[in-house]
Amino acid sequence: MVATAIPFIKSMEPSEAAKAAGAPVETDVSRVDPGKLLTIEWRGRPIWIVHRTKEMLRVLNKHDNLLADPRSEQPQQPPYAANPTRSIKPDFLVMVGVCTHLGCIPVYRPEPGAADLSPEWPGGFYCPCHGSKFDLAGRVFKNVPAPLNLEVPPYTYLSETRLLIGEEKARAAT
Repeated sequence: MVATAIPFIKSMEPSEAAKAAGAPVETDVSRVDPGKLLTIEWRGRPIWIVHRTKEMLRVLNKHDNLLADPRSEQPQQPPYAANPTRSIKPDFLVMVGVCTHLGCIPVYRPEPGAADLSPEWPGGFYCPCHGSKFDLAGRVFKNVPAPLNLEVPPYTYLSETRLLIGEEKARAAT
């Protein structure tokens, strides 16, 4: 009986493809120029890495009145990213590039005051499907369809420039 149970139990384990689909991914953030966005894939979802400029960081605390959850009180990020920049290192934003309304993919719109968005637009992400807006920390604006801030995945720094997405480790460099 034990001989037949072992193959049966083994068949319930995830396949190698399933393990690979959920495996952490590593990337080098040194290749992301300031102001630019890098998209990689993890678990079939786009992960955005934005190298924020000093100006982008400077404006993050200037528009809290426009945001639905400016202090990131909803659990859309790991505890180490529940801060004004929603990141481990302020210069680099790491988040899932999927709108929290219906799962659309927002567009990166870093330019402040974009005429088609609003003179008060601080730069960020715009979902053209239903009009949701998120700032450069992925925080959702008030009065848009999206109910929550963009999700920050679990991640850690393996070195100053190597980032591991999908896993948290105590050895994170700060």
